[in-house]
Amino acid sequence: MRVIAVTSQKGGSGKTTLTGHLGVAAERAGAGPVALIDTDPQGSLSDWWAERTEGGPYFARVAIGSLAQDLQMLRERGIKLVFIDTPPAITRSIQAVIQKADLVVIPTRPSPHDLRAAGATVDLVERAEKPLVFVVNAATARAKLTGEAAIALSQHGTVAPTIIHNRQDFAASMIDGRTVMEAAPGGKSAEEIDALWAYVDDRIKRLPVKASFKATPVHRAAFGTRAFSAAPQF
Repeated sequence: MRVIAVTSQKGGSGKTTLTGHLGVAAERAGAGPVALIDTDPQGSLSDWWAERTEGGPYFARVAIGSLAQDLQMLRERGIKLVFIDTPPAITRSIQAVIQKADLVVIPTRPSPHDLRAAGATVDLVERAEKPLVFVVNAATARAKLTGEAAIALSQHGTVAPTIIHNRQDFAASMIDGRTVMEAAPGGKSAEEIDALWAYVDDRIKRLPVKASFKATPVHRAAFGTRAFSAAPQF
């Protein structure tokens, strides 16, 4: 099982939207079973998922204090990929999530404030010695600052080649638990998310192979499409 943390110190970076979209893209691409985890007290990812009627990914309720044990239980249940949304601040919960992540995705809007705020997140990831990927998010098409932001971020780490542009369909799709792939299939936003997932998937596959363990196969009929807990009532 691989764990991807989506984190940024800057509020409004689009973490929740990107987490949900990447989770759905991974599930649709056959990389699952995929589980989403929301560690942000605001619970925006939880609220979005509760509105979903489109099926997977699953939603896992875990406790930060028992994150290691809960993730291990997800592994044993056969989950292949976990996306974790985090609060917009440097907290102990973010540190705990990054420590357990295989890859850290840092969405960053192409603005001076967001670029300055990225440094604190990078420091945290580097101290944990985890690989990171910047995603230029909510960009304005053909804006000079977008390219400049990508260049600036590249001084601190890898920048995903796919830029996610600011379009109304992202916000509209999140209202009722969907993604742009479901609300506007074939559109430019959906193409960008699919391309971004393909890149992230390639990065994951290049990571060192973990020690093998025996997992219990996931039976989707038992899960349904509802949330489950990493506690015994799974």
